[in-house]
Amino acid sequence: MSGPKHSCGVIGIVATHNIVPALQKTLMIIQHRGQESAGITIFDGNEFKFHKENGLVQDALRNSKIEKLNGNIGIGHVRYSTTGSKDVINAQPLIGKVRDGIEIAIAHNGDITNCEELKRKRTSEGGTFHSDSDSEVIMSIFAKHFQKNDIIHSLKHTASELDGSYALAILIDNRLFGVRDPYGLRPLCIGKLNDGFILASESTAIDALGGEFVRDVEPGEIVEVTKNKVIPYPNHNRRDRAYCMFEWVYFARPDSVLDEREVYDVRKRIGEILAKEHPADVDSIMPIPDSGRAHAIGFSIASGIPYEEGFMKNRFAERTFILPDQSEREKAVSSKMNPIKSTVNGKRIVIVDDSIVRGTTLIRLIAMLRKAGAREVHVRVGSPPVIAPCYYGVDMKSRDQFIANNNSIEDIRRIIDADSLGYISIEGLIEAIGKPKSDLCLGCVNAKYPTRIPKEVHRSQSTLID
Repeated sequence: MSGPKHSCGVIGIVATHNIVPALQKTLMIIQHRGQESAGITIFDGNEFKFHKENGLVQDALRNSKIEKLNGNIGIGHVRYSTTGSKDVINAQPLIGKVRDGIEIAIAHNGDITNCEELKRKRTSEGGTFHSDSDSEVIMSIFAKHFQKNDIIHSLKHTASELDGSYALAILIDNRLFGVRDPYGLRPLCIGKLNDGFILASESTAIDALGGEFVRDVEPGEIVEVTKNKVIPYPNHNRRDRAYCMFEWVYFARPDSVLDEREVYDVRKRIGEILAKEHPADVDSIMPIPDSGRAHAIGFSIASGIPYEEGFMKNRFAERTFILPDQSEREKAVSSKMNPIKSTVNGKRIVIVDDSIVRGTTLIRLIAMLRKAGAREVHVRVGSPPVIAPCYYGVDMKSRDQFIANNNSIEDIRRIIDADSLGYISIEGLIEAIGKPKSDLCLGCVNAKYPTRIPKEVHRSQSTLID
């Protein structure tokens, strides 16, 4: 509920039937990854056709707007802007032409950390840009390296210039490719359909089409997806992994499987570890819906304290994190959440949330619970304190926005008016995810980054990078 803003989501489908309805359906399934804009691009046998707009999928891609689109290969995108403005010109997929009249469309999840450097370089080489999206920079670099008879060469050389995070679904005329950054910072997986294949940011999109999960795209891997097979082009220059821990903590749907770990299972395990690290003598455990629900279930199981629903969520209220300013987000909380008085009144409760960034939403929620008669309100958090910016596709850019950056845990407890406050430890989070520390990006909670960011500490060293 009070977690960070989402990154984006990508889909790519190739089959023998018209895949436009499938693109629409799967984008709705991964809508949680971006609510700002939605778009699809298909190859109709002769050329690209597309539609994209600001807004949710059900509005931007409603049937009446896409009924004239028809093709058996295409890509789709839902966007939350982290680089580039919210203007519809930055909505994706982005479409352009390279040499020999070849059309290309790109759907991108992530952030290119050397975007400005690359843009300056391409401009000096004669490149022009029509948006402020880093995805257009990727397209421009691909155009520079483009070789009609060796697309894989072109993609490999493009990837070699990019720093940061990227999961890409790329349409090049009638060919579909998936590309994942060498660290695996952003997820991308492959599914088998009855008559084709799908690339998706999350495995739930595969489930929605009745498909079969095949595997994750490996970090640094390029795959070409046809209606009959998947052709892999692995990365032989292996780097350390850096899977984003927030994908498991907050971003992904609980029913998704990311890099061999089910999200629901990880979140439940987080709650179990939280209960051991920060026990509480209370009457009931309650989640901040929806993202804190699995964490709270795990806490209840490990502690033996009953699980209760403490809030009713208005599912038709506007998503608070996409409102344009903080004051509007705060005002929207009361229209989105309402305490269930019968489970709160007179009770000592633990509320479990996935993360705390600013803390402003939690302040209002705790005040609601106290007004509804809660005797005590204790808070447990499923991620360690967020203290540092994310440079890889999460809208956490400035240290001064983090409540944990200049406050102790006791200070935060007083600010949010909780009776006690406990965060899962970094070691506990790593245990819950079930992957080695060296395979995770923990930059936002330990200020050590897997790529070289100016004025930040690389995780393999202890000094700032110039």
